[in-house]
Amino acid sequence: MSFTDPDAVARYAEGPVRQVPGFHGLQQMTRVLLAESVPEDGHVLVLGAGGGLELKAFAEAQPRWRLTGVDPSAEMLKLAATTLGPLAPRAELVEGYVDDAPQGPFDGATCLLTLHFLPREQRLHTVREVRRRLAPGAPFVVAHHSVADAPESRGRWLSRYAAFSVASGIPAPNMAHAATAISERLPLLTPEEDEAVLREAGFSDVELFYAAFTFRGWVMRNPA
Repeated sequence: MSFTDPDAVARYAEGPVRQVPGFHGLQQMTRVLLAESVPEDGHVLVLGAGGGLELKAFAEAQPRWRLTGVDPSAEMLKLAATTLGPLAPRAELVEGYVDDAPQGPFDGATCLLTLHFLPREQRLHTVREVRRRLAPGAPFVVAHHSVADAPESRGRWLSRYAAFSVASGIPAPNMAHAATAISERLPLLTPEEDEAVLREAGFSDVELFYAAFTFRGWVMRNPA
């Protein structure tokens, strides 16, 4: 998908629900994990916030949380504002990347369905910069494509991901193309490599909380 194409952006909200197994459950689990330690009036950084799906879910569930959403696509941030509707004043929207995010300190942060677009070194930089903006002990929740690199295994899991999406209503030719593009174009890491990046960035208590076909999700803390 092009995140600068207005028509594609307008259809964005249809994608995650159909392509990410348990998408709404993933959002709910993320809220639960954040709420374990983010105070009722806490400030949460949402990296890759375009579209506004997480921002809206967090704002509805935690009426006193302050939210800052960062995304490089102006079109996606426009969609986020639309998605938020009357909740829009609760969220500051920042166009850019992690280096453009406010310095914080934030009480928690998320990066959902985003890190798989970044090569390892850029991913490591991004995660480090998130940690630098977090208060001591603050949680960070991530989830994205993370799959074994053996060709046979990767192909099998991407086929299952595609089959799930087709069963959810996406045309089969579209998903065949998408699975091929993910395998050939995204800088995918294995789950072991993903965890290594998170620890190298300085996070502690890195724990897997979500696994669904090609997706994995981890929760961790900024050491006190």
